[in-house]
Amino acid sequence: MQLKALSQTGVSLPEIGLGTWEYHAGPEPLRKGLEAGARFIDTAESYGSEPVVRTAVSGMRDRVFIATKVSAQHLRRADVFKAADASLQQLGTDRIDLYQVHEPNSSVPIEETLGAMEDLVDAGKVRFIGVSNFSVTELQRAQAAMRKHRIVSNQVRYNLADRTIEGGLLTFCQAQQITVIAYSPLAHGLSYLLDCDPRGVLADVACATGKTPAQVAINWCLCKDGVVAIPKGNTVAHILENCGASGWRLDADQRRRLDTGIVFRRRSRLEALLRRAMPRETKQLIRQFVQRLPGPLRRRVH
Repeated sequence: MQLKALSQTGVSLPEIGLGTWEYHAGPEPLRKGLEAGARFIDTAESYGSEPVVRTAVSGMRDRVFIATKVSAQHLRRADVFKAADASLQQLGTDRIDLYQVHEPNSSVPIEETLGAMEDLVDAGKVRFIGVSNFSVTELQRAQAAMRKHRIVSNQVRYNLADRTIEGGLLTFCQAQQITVIAYSPLAHGLSYLLDCDPRGVLADVACATGKTPAQVAINWCLCKDGVVAIPKGNTVAHILENCGASGWRLDADQRRRLDTGIVFRRRSRLEALLRRAMPRETKQLIRQFVQRLPGPLRRRVH
């Protein structure tokens, strides 16, 4: 597994980690992914997957980088401490390698939240501080709020079909040496990417490289400086396939073909705010409805 630097920390991460949002397969697939070199697991207090991560890393905790998140409703100082202690207990560990603000909450001063997280670092309960779903402006405010430590990562959606972060956020993170952790590098599943590939570019590039379309799609993300990816797999086979996206690179022509051949979108600031405000249950219902649409329609609303 190829490694990439985590910001300026001196720590290197596997460029492919294990995502656990809506994960329901038990510890064995995660364990196989760890054994394959993806020794970076991302979870969150809201996912409900911290206990299965605890089981998966049993006996090899010191060789696994664990990231988790505090939910937006727990960003008051006292709540951050409580949430961190609860995650530590659920994960069965004495430290969180990367503690992330799951998403911004405008009703809580970011200085209060990050001050508490810095205190957790000083107490030895957290090693590094990151954020998730932060825009450039929100990230700048977060950086300015730090007094003793620094923001080392921003976890955001990034894939061939959703290139919203290329509108400025990716460039900003690269310039500031803030690692981008790409979630949903296969969108909502490979079928979504194929809906956005009317000319069959993914299949062509997969054939040329001897890789699978999923591996090609993930590798496209990894070709960007400072970007690591956390695809999810609910079977051993899928997780091992995802791990196979590391250790090689698409060439310049293959990247160009994917850049121009895949139909993509960049979400507006307003759309991002509306999606953030939408209840999770509503998002799931919309996703289920979209999955039933014909391919051309799915491509328009993915």
